[in-house]
Amino acid sequence: MATSSSLLWAVDIFGRVYTLSTVGQYWELCKDTQLEFKRVSAVKKCCWGIACDHQVYTYVFSGDVPIRYQEETYENQRWNPVGGFCEKLMPSDRWQWSDVSGLKHQQLDSFTLPSPHWEWESDWYVDENIGGEPTEKGGWTYAIDFPSTYTKDKKWNSCVRRRRWIRYRRYKSRDVWAKIVSHDDPDRLPDPFSDISIGGWEITEEPLGRLSVWVVSLQGRVWYREDVCHHNPEGSTWSLITTPGEVAQISCGPYDLLWATLWEGQAIVREGIDRNNPQGISWSTVESPSSENGIMHVSVGVDVVWCVTKDQKVWFRRGVNSHNPCGTSWIEMVGEMMMVNVGLNNQVWGIGCDDRTIYFRQGVTPSELSGKMWKAIVCGRESDRSQTGSSTSLLSAGCFFTDDIQNQTNAIVQSDADTSSDTELCSIPTTLGSTRPPGAAASSCTSGAPAHVTVDPLDSDHGEAPAASAANEKAHLENHKSTNPTPSAELQWTNIDLKEAHRHAVLSVGTFAETSSLSSLGVFSVGAEEQYGADEHPLWAWVSGGGCLVDLHSPLKWFAVPSGLSSSVQSLSLSITPAQTAAWRKQIFQQLSERTKRELENFRHYEQAVEQSVWVKTGTLQWWRNWKPHKWMDVRVALEQFTGSDGMRDSILFIYYMYHEEKKYIHVFLNEVTIIAEVLKDAKHSFALYTPERTKQRWPICLAATTEQEMHDWLSLLTMSCCESRRIQGPPSRHAIWSLSSKGDIFVSEPSPELEAGPHAMPCDQMFWRQVGGHLRLIECNNRGIVWGIGYDHTVWVYTGGYGGGFIQGLASSADNIYTQSDVKCVYIYENQRWNPVTGYSSRGLPTDRYMWSDASGLQECTKANMKPPSPQWSWVSDWYIDFSTSGGTDREGWQYAADFPASYHGHKTMKDFVRRRRWARKCKIVTNGPWLEVPPVTLWDISIIPSSDADDEESVALWAISDKGDVLCRLGVTQQNPAGTSWLHVGTDQPFISISVGAFFQVWAVARDGSAFYRGSVSPKKPAGDCWYHIPSPQKQKLKQVSVGRTSVFALDKNGNLWYRQGITPSYPQGSTWDHVSNNIRRMSVGPLDQVWVIADKVQGSHSLSYGTVCHRTGVRPMEPKGLAWDYGIGGGWEHITVRGNATEALRSAGPEECESGGRGGKAPPLRDGRELRGSAERC
Repeated sequence: MATSSSLLWAVDIFGRVYTLSTVGQYWELCKDTQLEFKRVSAVKKCCWGIACDHQVYTYVFSGDVPIRYQEETYENQRWNPVGGFCEKLMPSDRWQWSDVSGLKHQQLDSFTLPSPHWEWESDWYVDENIGGEPTEKGGWTYAIDFPSTYTKDKKWNSCVRRRRWIRYRRYKSRDVWAKIVSHDDPDRLPDPFSDISIGGWEITEEPLGRLSVWVVSLQGRVWYREDVCHHNPEGSTWSLITTPGEVAQISCGPYDLLWATLWEGQAIVREGIDRNNPQGISWSTVESPSSENGIMHVSVGVDVVWCVTKDQKVWFRRGVNSHNPCGTSWIEMVGEMMMVNVGLNNQVWGIGCDDRTIYFRQGVTPSELSGKMWKAIVCGRESDRSQTGSSTSLLSAGCFFTDDIQNQTNAIVQSDADTSSDTELCSIPTTLGSTRPPGAAASSCTSGAPAHVTVDPLDSDHGEAPAASAANEKAHLENHKSTNPTPSAELQWTNIDLKEAHRHAVLSVGTFAETSSLSSLGVFSVGAEEQYGADEHPLWAWVSGGGCLVDLHSPLKWFAVPSGLSSSVQSLSLSITPAQTAAWRKQIFQQLSERTKRELENFRHYEQAVEQSVWVKTGTLQWWRNWKPHKWMDVRVALEQFTGSDGMRDSILFIYYMYHEEKKYIHVFLNEVTIIAEVLKDAKHSFALYTPERTKQRWPICLAATTEQEMHDWLSLLTMSCCESRRIQGPPSRHAIWSLSSKGDIFVSEPSPELEAGPHAMPCDQMFWRQVGGHLRLIECNNRGIVWGIGYDHTVWVYTGGYGGGFIQGLASSADNIYTQSDVKCVYIYENQRWNPVTGYSSRGLPTDRYMWSDASGLQECTKANMKPPSPQWSWVSDWYIDFSTSGGTDREGWQYAADFPASYHGHKTMKDFVRRRRWARKCKIVTNGPWLEVPPVTLWDISIIPSSDADDEESVALWAISDKGDVLCRLGVTQQNPAGTSWLHVGTDQPFISISVGAFFQVWAVARDGSAFYRGSVSPKKPAGDCWYHIPSPQKQKLKQVSVGRTSVFALDKNGNLWYRQGITPSYPQGSTWDHVSNNIRRMSVGPLDQVWVIADKVQGSHSLSYGTVCHRTGVRPMEPKGLAWDYGIGGGWEHITVRGNATEALRSAGPEECESGGRGGKAPPLRDGRELRGSAERC
């Protein structure tokens, strides 16, 4: 299975471009080697560079989703009494061929490709869709006059009509360097370029994929590339940016930070960069940290600035943030570099000024932005794999060595964040002929006890160091005794190597004395190295980490040499699949069980000495009491676990509380508990226990712990006890039902055959749910055990076959197939204002108004200061920013307007608007673990897996998905042995889609962003993408948002929560005929392989409380009654998603007359809950 990775880009002194993966150990030569480059600047999706011809090129990665751009033009006609609708328009009318506004004349033949890097996908064709509804043949829409509201129906007063013509062009120059062709005025053509930097993709999320591209010409002028975005990767034109002087170099961060250096040695900072002004407004000047040596190179990140002065000293800028982009002061860092580069997460790379080796800055964290030490990257190149790995890597560090080192196999793989451990690699060469420092003994590679040498490879200043610095850096040169038979030099820099800017002296670095041993270190010129294989020693000229995401929790393989032994072991371990591991585990468990039975059989005639054993765990928790006023109260909790004579365990949970100074208790048998879930209640570490009776009441037992660890301990213990009581262990079965809570927690339930057994169906509030580690927003499965999930950040995850994870540890969790998983989501708050005649819009509202800083409802006060992440497991990863993607649109400052609170908001101000609001967002991140592996690199919005039942295990499974941009994709190579699949196949559409579902017999239905439904024709195993889309009319005056296809049924859900069933579907007419209303109050739904229908209901009233987000099951679903008869209520609330696509366990149907009765409990209709039920046109109450 693929794992997520990103790339570090570098250019060697010969102009060759290489990339190094965060999960790799070798530099790989760029696929397009026709050009030689001077500098590159990279982000995740692409790289820009300046070649030796001083021209700009862009390198866009190939992907499964093509880069497409839709060209459109409108054909306009007017009616006249003689010839009807014709091309002759009135003089005051718009052009016959125009844009949507009618102001711009654009004929079909006026559209040309913007550059040679594009190609047309097809010819022009008419769009036969308007607002989600199909038009008549020909695509004409009618109106009274230009401009007006157009309709698909022709009326007696329709005097004008128009139709939209569409044509797509596709960007074809991917995985190659594409030259940026300039179509500007020849008098203003940019000069030859000398430096480039790209960034700015985090300024705002609108438009998606926008980049800021800044270049510097040889004449010192700064240029900005306009309109660089996802669907236009090469941009449109160059804009000249005025500067206070001649610029030598420039650096752009991912947000709004932009610094440049002047030839005079000063730095200039661009201010005023935001969503509406990506070019910024003005420049500010920052002086060099050294009066004698100006700034030669600068690099910026999210909120950090590093620079290199002309004497190769490295400096860190303190106090930089979005409010103060200039920072406050400079701090000198140990080391000498020719350049530095700041990448994602503010990680830093540099190139040594003497040895041209690339260094990585270790210890860079959000709390310590300057890091702790430099560490050399010793990776070889892809072409060097046939050679000894240690030889290539040690040469890259500039070392001479003997055959003893070439035979080294004890490589150590370290975490990039490990600052205290030693790394086995040769030290960076220091100057020949220097004297040995005091206390450092000369070492010989041929001696029996080789020395580990620790040096500061970059600081070549031989002046005296101040006492304080010497004390802090006293371990720069040490010899360590080692039993390792392989000689190796260690690069070990001390903790935080910071120096204040006013200190003129730097730490002196001792060097090695000349010895006759081959292990002596030395600096060689390029020419001198050639006789020892200069081509094997990469000398670097430039490095770019703008697209390199270093995970501080995952080890990097850049700092150690892979040996032949470890490589073979690694390849062996990768050959063992999760399916084989699960099979072995099952076999071993069966053998142990049989052995236990055999041994116990010999002692059956002995009398039992102890009937049962009891184990008790006690603690102090808080309980949300049953009576009013409801509040938290301190209670004593005891879990009693007893083992019966048959060896099986059962448990009882006692909760002791005081009521009117009288000690009372309630107890719960854990074999009756249906789910234990963590809940959000009053910002406490709380969890809830449900039983069937409390599910009916909508009133679970809520307990809260003092700390998060204590809560997780109780959750883990109670979950394991519940599973033991129900004799459930191991991973979920293929037919399991998966669900997600509103917190993103994952739950799974093993379906009983009686669950879909018609008249005697098992009530779904008796289903037992257990938690699986991980965090997801959406999950889908099928009955072959293939499970995919999508996180809140649209990252795709595939199930590995394990179980447990998260807080579930020990025997309740599998030992393998558990991996680290992360997710990022946004927390939103609203800023509200009211208009008054004196001051205009202000934060002073009426006494009856909502809070001026609130949640979406306005009932709860939420400010930037008091708003916390969803739980202690989450941490902030961004600052607050204005969200411009709010539904309904916004103005340039993010405001939405309305007549009053609450109302329908719109993005423009009118005379009747007296209130306004804007949404602020802040990203937070959770890091957990579970049986999930990432499927890079495409990010998805929706997913669907065919509910296959009789297919062979080796046969491919149809899997369809929708990307976060709305592209429709089909996954190839998905099998039970390889659930992640191999590649994506793009399926063309005329508009973005939001929902997709593939049912039995390869029925593929989808919903577009405008709420219209589509059916994909001719999909088959031999033709997995089908041939064309058929537009299906939506229900009257409704816009759909989800579709789900079962064996023969198709259900759809609209944006108002109405559930619809598609009538008239037959093998000869799979599109069906009409939509029938089934029910309302639905949030999410899932149709299974038996045509069973499960939903997440929005509101369900219990005997004690109202729940939001409740699992419900449609009962009475039969071939003659596909819409079902009534609803059975299950677990809730707080549920967001459910999938029953894997549940193909079909119970034996009886042939008695009771089949004709309505489905439900005991053959009767489901009882009403407090006199209420989900209303629906097909229900029997």
